[in-house]
Amino acid sequence: MLDDIRSNDGQKLDGRKQERRVPIERPLTDREVPLPQPETARVLSPPNHAWLAAELPEPAVKRGDLERDVEFWKRMAQVVETRRHVTPPTHMQQRIMDALPHSVPALITPWYRREYVITPAADLGAAGALVALTAAITALTMVLAHR
Repeated sequence: MLDDIRSNDGQKLDGRKQERRVPIERPLTDREVPLPQPETARVLSPPNHAWLAAELPEPAVKRGDLERDVEFWKRMAQVVETRRHVTPPTHMQQRIMDALPHSVPALITPWYRREYVITPAADLGAAGALVALTAAITALTMVLAHR
């Protein structure tokens, strides 16, 4: 899907209305690929999903095989709640804060996007090397051609 996100509502710079182009239908490139489930994996039933989303009360789901899933999720909620309130010791917090950089990190750019600066001396050296290499190649081809 292509969105025209311009804020001028399709108007040209002089204020005249511009014709909107109909976007060309393109095939979808994104698609959902199902992940393989192991044969021993348990799948939650729709009532369990509804209970976890607070759409069903607990007694409506706590029947038969579903009771085990309800107990598991209740225990999981208790463990998460207790871990939510765990704080590291003060000396650990200080070690973490000391390990953080005190300046804004520099943006790392790839080598092909970095600015390339050459000094005049390096420029003359590169030009001299290029002339010498060209002379050597020319001399070699002349020697090979006269044999």
